[in-house]
Amino acid sequence: MDAEEKKELVMRNSEETVKEEELEEIIEEKENPRAYVGYETSGPVHLGHWVSVRKMLDIQEAGFQPVILWADLHTYLNKKGEEAWIQDMTDYWQATFEALGLDAEYVHGRDFQENDDYFHDLLTMMQKTTINRGERSMQHDLRDKEEVYVSQITYPLMQALDIVHLDLDLAVAGIEQRKIHMLAREQLPKLGYEKPTCLHWPMLSSLTGDGNEMSSSTKGSMFPLHSDPAHIREILEDAYCPQGETEANPIIEIAQHFIFGAERDLEVDRKEEHGGNLHYQEFEEMAEDFESGELHPLDLKQAVAEEVVERFEPVREKFRKNPELLEPLEEIGHETPEYIP
Repeated sequence: MDAEEKKELVMRNSEETVKEEELEEIIEEKENPRAYVGYETSGPVHLGHWVSVRKMLDIQEAGFQPVILWADLHTYLNKKGEEAWIQDMTDYWQATFEALGLDAEYVHGRDFQENDDYFHDLLTMMQKTTINRGERSMQHDLRDKEEVYVSQITYPLMQALDIVHLDLDLAVAGIEQRKIHMLAREQLPKLGYEKPTCLHWPMLSSLTGDGNEMSSSTKGSMFPLHSDPAHIREILEDAYCPQGETEANPIIEIAQHFIFGAERDLEVDRKEEHGGNLHYQEFEEMAEDFESGELHPLDLKQAVAEEVVERFEPVREKFRKNPELLEPLEEIGHETPEYIP
């Protein structure tokens, strides 16, 4: 795979690269470059997280070393749970990622964020960052908060420092993290570090069609990846998918990113009286048929659901063998799936 092919693989299904020429330089000059994404482990690994796992699998294939940061200290500072529960959730998250095939270096935030050098850098960055600038970088997470705590403004500063203290070449996150990455590019040079190169994936639309993205805090907007096949089929059949509309349509987005974006075809089973089966190799062809009415929303939903069910069988198998890993989810109201004995 040449440099251009690696670049295309890293950037596919992404929304923004800051900056593209920096990514080209990393690919051409670095041997085994390191790319990371960090996660608060405060809810289930759900369909929206699959975007990031797919992106890291692409990055892995392009020759990068994937680094996954379990942001346990971040999660605690953001008031998302108690420390022991957060660690149990981290075990569940890692089991899910491993089942999806991500051969990553898995790191806990506490492994390095409480070291003297990191703490000194954090104090220096605090000195150089105004409260307004820190709060502005967290607008996505704090938009519904009546009160903002100092720990929540410390959060983006730590996220910036994670990049340099993990010796990373590429920081990867959802587009909602863009303001934090721009803070990192602005502030890290003041501490003598280089600006980080950043890649952002798009957010998936909520399955409810309410105009928001998928979220762990809104159960109907997504489903956990370890869900029962019957639940996956049911929730996708009920999902928002108006005929002919391809914008902000979660079913269309799933097909685009996880089927065609993973170089897979889509098989649509239909009765002969409804036109017979359809086979799609390209997203544009499928979208054209959906816009014209040739492809009905229910047929698309059912085809996408079968693909999703098949793709997550390794996740279900992982938890059949290790059901105890799902126990911390019960504490936040998620039922154990029926396939668990």
